[in-house]
Amino acid sequence: MPVPKHLDGSLPGDFGFDPLGLGAEPALLARFREAEVIHGRWAMLAVAGCLAVDVLGYGNWYDAPLSALNGGKATYFGAESPFDLNTLIGIEAVLMAGAEIYRNEETDAEKRIYPGGAFNPAGLGGDDKRLKEIKNGRLAMLAFMGMVAQHAATGKGPLENLADHLADPGNVNVMTNGVSIPFL
Repeated sequence: MPVPKHLDGSLPGDFGFDPLGLGAEPALLARFREAEVIHGRWAMLAVAGCLAVDVLGYGNWYDAPLSALNGGKATYFGAESPFDLNTLIGIEAVLMAGAEIYRNEETDAEKRIYPGGAFNPAGLGGDDKRLKEIKNGRLAMLAFMGMVAQHAATGKGPLENLADHLADPGNVNVMTNGVSIPFL
């Protein structure tokens, strides 16, 4: 497949793949680039959080907020939150809105994605790190969707599913759960 003209290899993670031409308009390409980096960062945090809850034995990540939804108290790594769920949602909405307003006030597209300064105290930025961040973010987005799908198929967390698969790989896999691949 020929590489589109608008993808010249200058962006981190640009491998010349845009079969629908969604990034042909420069403003859209810039917006998609920013969204991919931000979503990748959130996905990396989500995967780490899902695995941490499972590794530390606080149940599976999917069922963790159910007690708060059913009138109980929200917990965070086994510690009870002093706030009810509505207050937590309000606090999160205000903090996230403030952070996004502050980020969107920046007119330089590079600084909106990679602000540096206080947001990079160890000075770990650089072009080689940007490519690694894109690759890990893409992998984390797929991993999180996999965790959601596997919980929908089995009702178990990622580590429990992994342990079941390692104990009996021939009978516990994507082909045998009855949901992932219909009609099998």
